[in-house]
Amino acid sequence: MPRRFAIIDPSAGVSGDMLLGALVGAGADPAWLTGLPARLGIDGVTVEIAEVDRAAIRATKVTVRLADGSHEGPGDIAPRHHVHAHGAADQAGEHVHGGHAPHRHVGELLAMVESAPLSGWVHARATACFRLLAEAEGRVHGVAPDDVALHEVGALDALVDIVGVVEGFEQLGISEIYHWPLALGDGWVRAAHGVMAVPTPATALLAEGMTVRNDGPARGEATTPTGAALLRALSNGPPPSAWRMRQSAFGAGERNPESYANVVRLIVAEPVQEAAEIVVLATDLDDLSPEYLEPLREAMVAAGALDVQVWATMGKKGRVSFRIEALAAPDAQAAVSDALLRHSTTGGLRLWRANRTTLERQIVTRTTEDGDQVRVKVFEAPDGLREKPELDDLQEVARRTGHPVPRVARELQDHRARRAGQTGSRESTTSTSQE
Repeated sequence: MPRRFAIIDPSAGVSGDMLLGALVGAGADPAWLTGLPARLGIDGVTVEIAEVDRAAIRATKVTVRLADGSHEGPGDIAPRHHVHAHGAADQAGEHVHGGHAPHRHVGELLAMVESAPLSGWVHARATACFRLLAEAEGRVHGVAPDDVALHEVGALDALVDIVGVVEGFEQLGISEIYHWPLALGDGWVRAAHGVMAVPTPATALLAEGMTVRNDGPARGEATTPTGAALLRALSNGPPPSAWRMRQSAFGAGERNPESYANVVRLIVAEPVQEAAEIVVLATDLDDLSPEYLEPLREAMVAAGALDVQVWATMGKKGRVSFRIEALAAPDAQAAVSDALLRHSTTGGLRLWRANRTTLERQIVTRTTEDGDQVRVKVFEAPDGLREKPELDDLQEVARRTGHPVPRVARELQDHRARRAGQTGSRESTTSTSQE
């Protein structure tokens, strides 16, 4: 399967609950999300998921609610020296917590993350996000990060938001994340220390170094500290210059203004394989056993290599050696170089830039007569469309059926031809089509 990555579009702002909604909209299991509070050990907390409209855009709304029905909102009043978590950028704020509201310290929340049944990948990133949030709030209020206190609603909301967003990307099989310029909003918000201008001090600290836009219609506190911390902990910055969209989904905020869609958009994309400019990586190996060449090739492809070629050469002192030559897009150069150096015996490699001309292509899914699915590359050639089934998929069907690979390919082609004849027209070819 092609490498997939995510692009977060925070042009109307971003918060944890908005990202959760977008992840569910992109295919994360709702049952996983509603079961998350129990796995985190916070009894009585529920997660509500609803489909809503935001300026005529269908979006998924997620609300984290405590047992008493309260949920986080930007207008809440927190006790002095206890920091407002702003878990949701634009909720109604109908539940006000006075000076005796219960609270939790960030150190306690980190311990809950550590003890939860989460993968190492999720543990590390959720912890990093909480650390970023605590350090920013601690700098603003002059307290140690672990001593930062969040009122109960904001603390548990932030816990579900942060762990849920990180684990949601894991649910989708996505570990590579980027984002577009960030809308912060405008106006004022109420906090424990009085009325503060947007962005709040903690959000401003977390957004340092990010590209910010103020040319959009977003109003109020569009980006929360939790939303900014998630971007900072998960995102690699701006996306690659060229990519192919595979899916998009929208996560809704609480407010529903008429003037703009109060949503965050999540795009699932894959690299454009037909990159015009490429990097060529090459090395010669005379001390690597041939049986390790295929694992080396697989590691380089997994790192983002567009192609890997191997051929035998004659090295110094009459030694038989292997030339390894890989093609990679410029943004994948570092990862492919690392894979080549890690999985081979070479002491160095050669790099140079090159241009290439390729046919535009798409990957579609075809179904055999027996119901097996095979990915097919469709090339737009000057003389019309050309198709080439993915060999890995053909081999998988062949192993399962006991048929030779050429027979599987021929039967796939024949079945498509019969279906085209039945419809009386050429079937459409799109990147998401299935027969």
